[in-house]
Amino acid sequence: MRAMILAAGLGTRLRPLTNLLPKPVAPVLNRPLIVHIGRLLSQHGFEEVVVNVSWLPEQIRDALGDGSAVGLDVTYSEEAEPLGTAGGVGRAREFLKEGGGSFLVISGDALTDVNLTALREAHDANDGIATLSTKRVDDTSQFGVVITGEDGRIQGFQEKPDPAEALSDLSNCGIYMFRSEIFDYFPPEDHKSPAGDANQPPGFVDWAMDVFPALLENDMPFHAHEIHEFWDDIGSIADYVQGNFSALRGEVSVEARGELMEDLVLAGDDVEVAEDARLTGPVVMGDGCRVGSGARLSEVLLLDGAEIGDGSRAEGGLYGPGADNRLD
Repeated sequence: MRAMILAAGLGTRLRPLTNLLPKPVAPVLNRPLIVHIGRLLSQHGFEEVVVNVSWLPEQIRDALGDGSAVGLDVTYSEEAEPLGTAGGVGRAREFLKEGGGSFLVISGDALTDVNLTALREAHDANDGIATLSTKRVDDTSQFGVVITGEDGRIQGFQEKPDPAEALSDLSNCGIYMFRSEIFDYFPPEDHKSPAGDANQPPGFVDWAMDVFPALLENDMPFHAHEIHEFWDDIGSIADYVQGNFSALRGEVSVEARGELMEDLVLAGDDVEVAEDARLTGPVVMGDGCRVGSGARLSEVLLLDGAEIGDGSRAEGGLYGPGADNRLD
């Protein structure tokens, strides 16, 4: 079965980190997010995968390569400009349709160990054109939510509603199963999506503003599938740091790279920590990090090459290379 990893976004909510690297390459336990997603696909029987890229595409290609390291056969679809949440899928339609039957679409920049086999089985049982993964959330104002009937059929959506006005607490996780007929409900290439601006490129399409409304208008059945596994869309620097810590604690099943030095302290390759430095976990250190004499670290994530000088303190955040290296 074929799948598509969405990796063409600009990751604006994670700036300034994403000024340096695309969000799917941001490391969690010293492996890029997109590598964790690739491993997840392989574990659940997906083999042929297309990845759309736009912002700093060479970094994504370097991270995932041809996919063989994680058991996939990966090809790439490059977009000169991002084509919205669905436009990249539309551009890859021939590849996705050639697989026969249904296909999966998953974000390359979320942290999750969702059971994709259960999603596929629910999709087959629903016999609808699409199945959307959803997860219950406490604060609906941070998410687009899905309104369903008792049978799980989708009846509508709300975009980041105030909790007092929310008609649902089921967040849309951006993990979808589609039948190939979904492309019959894509707008024409010269369509101007309400989700874009006047300068949007041809082929720009948004799921929430273009495709899903077309399904509702045509009374096409599509369904929600509630997940209970870990899922975090990494919507801020704080979320990104805490996502690393959740993975370090084992709350989400992803494979770490590096040495577990002590309880909840992970070090990548070529890390130097002075003997009298004190590290209080959770702490994740990327490759080539240096922690000086008398330094104190507590609840921090150090990117590759970060240095904490002699006698310095690093507490509660993300640190990168350079003298003024706190990334807030």
